[in-house]
Order: sequence, then structure tokens, then C-alpha cells
Amino acid sequence: MNHASMAVAAGVAEPRERETRGLYAWIASLDHKQLGIIYLITGIIFLIVGGMEALVIRMQLATPRNTFVSPDTFNQMFTMHGTTMIFLVVIPLVIGLGIYLVPLQIGARDMAYPRLNALGAWLVVLAGPLLYYSFIAGGAPNAGWFSYAPLSERPYSMGTGIDYWILGLFVLGISTIGAAINFIVTIIKLRAPGMTMTRLPLFTWMTFVNSFIILAALPVLNASLAMLLIDRQLGGHFFTPQSGGSAILWQHFFWSFGHPEVYIMVLPAFGVISEVIPVFSRKAIFGYEFIAGSTVAIAFLSFSVWAHHMFVVGLGRAADIFFAIASMLIAIPTGVKILNWSVTLWGGAIRFTTPMLFAMAFLVQFTFGGITGVSFAAIPLDWQVEDSYYLVAHLHYVAVGGIVFAVFAAFYYWFPKMTGRMLSETLGKWNFWLWFVGFNLTFFVQHILGLLGMPRRVWTYPDLPHWGSYNMISTVGAYLLAAGTLVFVYNLIVSFRRGAPAGDNPWHAWTLEWATPSPPPEENFTLVPPIRGRRPLWDLAHPPAERASAGARGQRREASAIGGAELGMLAFIGSEAVFFVILIIAYGYYHEAAHTGTVAARVLDPARAGVNTLFLLASSGTMWLAGKSLARGNTTGLLRWIAATIVLGAVFLFGQAREWTALIGRNVTISRDLFGTTFFTLTGFHGLHVFLGLLLLLMLFGLGLRGQFKAPRSAGLEVVGIYWHFVDAVWIVVYSVIYLWSVLVR
Repeated sequence: MNHASMAVAAGVAEPRERETRGLYAWIASLDHKQLGIIYLITGIIFLIVGGMEALVIRMQLATPRNTFVSPDTFNQMFTMHGTTMIFLVVIPLVIGLGIYLVPLQIGARDMAYPRLNALGAWLVVLAGPLLYYSFIAGGAPNAGWFSYAPLSERPYSMGTGIDYWILGLFVLGISTIGAAINFIVTIIKLRAPGMTMTRLPLFTWMTFVNSFIILAALPVLNASLAMLLIDRQLGGHFFTPQSGGSAILWQHFFWSFGHPEVYIMVLPAFGVISEVIPVFSRKAIFGYEFIAGSTVAIAFLSFSVWAHHMFVVGLGRAADIFFAIASMLIAIPTGVKILNWSVTLWGGAIRFTTPMLFAMAFLVQFTFGGITGVSFAAIPLDWQVEDSYYLVAHLHYVAVGGIVFAVFAAFYYWFPKMTGRMLSETLGKWNFWLWFVGFNLTFFVQHILGLLGMPRRVWTYPDLPHWGSYNMISTVGAYLLAAGTLVFVYNLIVSFRRGAPAGDNPWHAWTLEWATPSPPPEENFTLVPPIRGRRPLWDLAHPPAERASAGARGQRREASAIGGAELGMLAFIGSEAVFFVILIIAYGYYHEAAHTGTVAARVLDPARAGVNTLFLLASSGTMWLAGKSLARGNTTGLLRWIAATIVLGAVFLFGQAREWTALIGRNVTISRDLFGTTFFTLTGFHGLHVFLGLLLLLMLFGLGLRGQFKAPRSAGLEVVGIYWHFVDAVWIVVYSVIYLWSVLVR
């Protein structure tokens, strides 16, 4: 079999020359490797920016009663540092690593949706300046990276900083959800022959599981941001206590996203460690199945622990006990991973390269951060230290001592593959020791400060015993971190230009990305090695005595009955379903807590809305008939039924508009009371989805007029059909919650 036919058998295309070079090639690129590097460069740039903000914070806190910056400037630095490090540093870095590596590790040519991939990368690039534009538009956000209500509401934050914070995070959320959909479809549909799900490299496996967490968690944030923006810009009342809203509801929504977000950041870091430790121990990972299974357990449990951030709120004994137990349980699957990595090291031929040093430091520091995290499950202890620097130290031992150290390990491990050159080991060890010493100086003493009673989120503090000295130690450590970061950036720049040639596999690693040239060509593979196990390159170097046929040619890929486009749409509507669930929860909460149901019973007309509902439900039938017409080759019938669907959807929107107009005429507006706020938000977002569906239907109708539907099946028609049925199903729930519930109140 020649190279061309082998490439076809492996599911990849023949190599082709890049047609464009230079800056334009990067701007217009759909190559996952270039887009992954754009993510990584963005993350590094904002690592420097966020680090500078951290230095301002530490300079202010270096001595008691300091006036280095004003209180408002400190609050802006505090807010932007947290927001930057989480959303503009860690997320772009871990997503960028995934986008670069996942197709290579599974033997694919590219991500499933290259244009969606490019859109996500450039949304991240644009979101950063959008967020930072607030500095010159009246002041940066200053309510903390968590933006607790009512501090983030208009009466307490009059500037535009919070609005830019909302818009910036909303854009980043859209980008991250798009990446998650892309990962899921790519890993399910584009694996090379022989690459079963049980043979996935652990980095790819954790990226896969992580994508489901993203689809369930990021829509919660997006819905919460939408409600907060409605409060601020349209006079809504979701989180304004003076108008009956609930500031506690914001905390529930935010931490329902915020705690899974920790695992969104840390699972790819686990994947990095799971790749680095075996290679530099020269041992296969111990307990692959346990690591993979515990990752799934973490994904489920991550959504059950959010309120351990809220023990000091006063949720009641039952809630406190439930979330305390859940917080203890989630430590078990994480502990399983620590044991697996430790046993992999035991008896191995360990090479203390720079990536291995960062991986070893990760094990120590993340374990310590996990132990202090479990201490928060002891509710009386949590009451004492939740709002102290003890929590700040714990957070940074997880997010920096764990995640950022793993990201450094990833850079030193995969930089040779990305560039064809080695990073300097000498500079790498300077980078490591400056960060290791600087990190522990900065944050270990903060545990002591917290136990001494120093509160977090304070601009300055009194000259109490030991507070000043420990804060000065912390500030000195921060400067060592800054020095280490400069060494890292210098190493990247110098090694990219003059680093030692790396070769294809300088670490003698075992996963598929090391089978390509360094850097990989645009098409990734001309020939995928046979995949007979979890370490394909090791298997290639150590063939069995009796080889089964011709490697990859004899393997059959696990097939899915669902097409790639349909699978992507199912993932998308899954995330949108979560978005609507949050809006429905808000409506239901105020229906009971604020007695908005009596208002609904007085002003709504369920019968008229029911007639309007029938039009929308009928449109699902006409959409189904359109698919049937295409299957029979009846393009005239196809166009007729698509047109009928468009008409029925438009009639529904017209009916909604009439109802809105009538309610506004009766002085029922989004800013009047909680019923108006929740009703117009929920029905408005549903109407927006209907409108977008009509645009998609119009596109299909235009394609049909041009004779584009010739086959008995069309992925485009099926995808739009799935979306349209979802919109109709959501309305059934919305109608039941809003209109039928109001009948019961009567």
C-alpha cells in the first residue's frame, strides 16, 4: 500500500504546501496548531499583565497602613488580577494546549470545526482588550472577580467597569463553549483507526471530560451575567435586595459555575502531569483506568459542592451538612490521581528535566492545597477562616501551585514539538527555582496570616504583631515570581530563534504527536502509525512476536450513528438548555419567594398564549415533514414545508410581540417589578432563539431555491431541525412555568 492510500486509510489527507506565509497566514489560519499557539501567546501576555497587577497588590500590602495606591485603585487591581488570571491566562492556556495537541494525539488532521476554532481563538484575543478598555472608559471593575451583588449593582458601582467585565466574560464564555463542542466532536468522530476511547492519551481523555463540565458550567455564568447586565442597564431586579431581588441568588448562580470552573482549569493540568510523569519515569502510567474513571467522578461531583463557598452566608444546618459531605467526597477521586502518579514514580528511572521538576512541584503543592481545601469542609473552621488570607493561600496553592506549574511543565515538554527547538534547560531550571521558592514564600505565610486573623479583600491593615513581617515576606516572594516569569519569557524568545534542534521525539515519548516532524506539517500526518495500545510509539519500537495484520489497517474505528454536525448541535443545545434552566430557576424562585405569581395571574392570558403555542408546536411538525420530503427526493415539498415552518415561527413571534405590547401598555415592564424582570428576560431570550432559528430556516430555503438539496439526507437540514425542535421544547417548559402556573395561583 502506497503512502497516499495509507493516508486515506488513516483518515488524513495528502500533504500540501502552505499557500500563504507571514502575519496574514496567522490571521486567516484555520490550522489548529496555529490557533492553539494564538491561545497560548494570549495567555502568556495576560500572565504578564495579571502578574503586574499582583505586584501592585503586594506592594500595597507590604507594610501596615500603606498608601502606595488608593482604595479604589486597589479594588480595581484586585478585581482585574483575579479575572485576568482565571479567564485570560489559565483558560486560554489550557484550551490552547488542547487545541494544539488533541488532533495530534488522536491521529486527526484538524479539529472537527476549524472555523468555529478560529472564531473562538479570535474572540479570546478580542475579549482581553474589551475587558481592559474599562480602564480608559471610566474605571475598571472594582467589585471583585466574583462581583457579588449588590456591590456590583448600579447603585453601588455607577461606572461602566462592571459592564465591560460582563461583556468581556460573556465573549470568553462563548469562546470556551465553542471549544468544548469542538473537542467533544473531534474526539468522538475523528480518532484514527485503532484509537479507541480506552486508548486515548490521558491529556486527551481529561480534555474530553472537561468539555462536558464546560458545557454544563459556562452557560450558568452566561445566564447570570445576562441577568446582572439587565439589572444594570434595563433596571431589572434580579439581584437588588431593595427591590425584592436576592443577592444570595447571585452567589448560588456564580458558585454553581465557580466551583466547576476550578476543575475546568485543573483537569487539563492533571492531563499534563499524566503525560509528563510516565515519560520521565520511563514507566507506563499506573492505574490508567482509575485515573480515567476518577476524572468522570470529579466531573459529576464538581456540581455538588458549590455552596461550601457560602457556609458563612447562613444557609441552614441541612444545606451545610450536605455540602460539607460533598466537599469531603470530591477529595477521594483527586486523591486517587495523586496515588497513581506517586506509584508511577516509585521505582522509575526518573530524569529530573525541567518539565519533570515542575511536575514534581505540582504534586507537592497541589496536594497541600487539596488538604487545606478539605479543611474548609469542617464548617466551624470554615466560619473562622473563610474570609481570611487562609483562603487566599489555599486558592493559590491550587490555582498557581497546581495549575500554573503544570502549564509550565507543558511548555517545557511540548515546546520542542511546536517549534522544532529545545528550550534551554539552564534557563528552565532558573525559571523553576525562582518560581518554586517565590511561590512558597508568597503564599505559605498567608496561611499563617489568615490564622492570625488578617481578613482578605482589604486595602490596608493595622500594625498588629507579625502581620507586617509576614506580608513583607509575601511581597518579596512575589518579586521572585516576577523574576521567574521574565526568565521564562526570555527563554521562549531566545530558544525560538536559537534553541538547539529538537528532532521529532527528543524525550522518547510514546503518544502520537511525537510521530510527526517538529513542528508538525499543516496536515499533521502523512501516515499514522499502527495503534495497538495506549503507547503507540512504544508498541512500534517493541513489536509483538506475532503482529496482527498491518496495524492500523486491520483496526476498525468505533463508529457513532450520529453525524459530526448533528453531534455538535446536540452539544450546543445541551449548553443552551442549561442557560434556560438558570433563567427558569430565577423565575420560579421569585414566583414563590417574592409572590410574583399573583402578578402573573392578574396580567397574563394563558388561553391566548396557548393558541400562540399551538402555532410553534405545529412548526415542529412541518419541519419534520420537510425532512421526510427530502428523503423522498421531493424538493418542491421540502421548500413548501420549510416555508410553512417559517410562517408558523413568524406568527408565533408576532403573537409574542403583541403580548409584550399589551403588557407594556398596562405598565408591566422589565424595570417595574420582579415579575416583569423575570418574565421579559425568559420570554425574551426564547424569542431571540426563535428569531435565530428563523434566520437559519431562511438560509435553508435560499439553498433549496438554488437546488442545493439533491441527496436524500442533508446535514444542514438535520442540524437546523434539531435546533428548531429544541426551541419548541423549551417553549413548552416556559409556557408551563409561566402561564399554566399562573392558572394554579388563581
